[in-house]
Amino acid sequence: MSSTYLYGANVRANGIRQHYLRFGGKGRPLVLVPGITSPAVTWAFVAERLGRQFDTYVLDVRGRGLSETAPGMDYSLEACAADVGAFAQALGLQDYFLVGHSMGARIGAIVAAHHAEGLARLVMVDPPVSGPGRRPYPAKIDWYVDSIRLMSEGNGWEKLKPFSPTWTEAQLRLRAEWLHTCDEEAVVCAYHAFGTQDMHADLPSIKVPTLLMVAGKGGVIEPADIEEIKGLIPQLEVHVVPEAGHMIPWDDEEGFFKGFGNFLGTPV
Repeated sequence: MSSTYLYGANVRANGIRQHYLRFGGKGRPLVLVPGITSPAVTWAFVAERLGRQFDTYVLDVRGRGLSETAPGMDYSLEACAADVGAFAQALGLQDYFLVGHSMGARIGAIVAAHHAEGLARLVMVDPPVSGPGRRPYPAKIDWYVDSIRLMSEGNGWEKLKPFSPTWTEAQLRLRAEWLHTCDEEAVVCAYHAFGTQDMHADLPSIKVPTLLMVAGKGGVIEPADIEEIKGLIPQLEVHVVPEAGHMIPWDDEEGFFKGFGNFLGTPV
């Protein structure tokens, strides 16, 4: 990790142990919430760059990485959102930015709607817009569960190639090292929520400035979805990263950072 990496630590918030990585240590606080099978360490390359300008915290969402995991734990998106709000309060973060990718973006929307104390701005990066009566999320649950099981059994990183054929060996090795820390129950619960809960119901309650970053090749968000979300969040800004799939910073790292524009007050 670069010189912006400070440390990893734990904090007890919302009744559980939450693990996080901290980068930078100076500037406006920024909390980064990864996706459904992405422990905090897999986003370190993003946090290193954000840490040049922001006091950046990358969370291990409950049931992933080094945060608390237990049979029967509440793995709902609502519980995860309450974790983020409690995390910010426990660390005394004020006027902080929240950046969430995929599942993390769905969590971020709930935070902004119901746990917004201290929150200044929200960035939703390619959130699943699936829900009751809506187009299904394009990724299948087997993609997640099968890869977790392969790594939990101790197979090598090469077994992940068919799952992410465009990723580099270094990216696959890191994912292989940490994927076993993603609890299958937590992942299945979140995936199920993508189809059974309507994210759009929370969007009108979001009052902070919000940026929607869309993967041009991801198939998750279509132009009609963008227009619907614009109608629900009047203060919405939108940026499409045309050459990226759903895993935007892996597919087009520079395009991802350009996608922030000046939304965070300065280009990143």
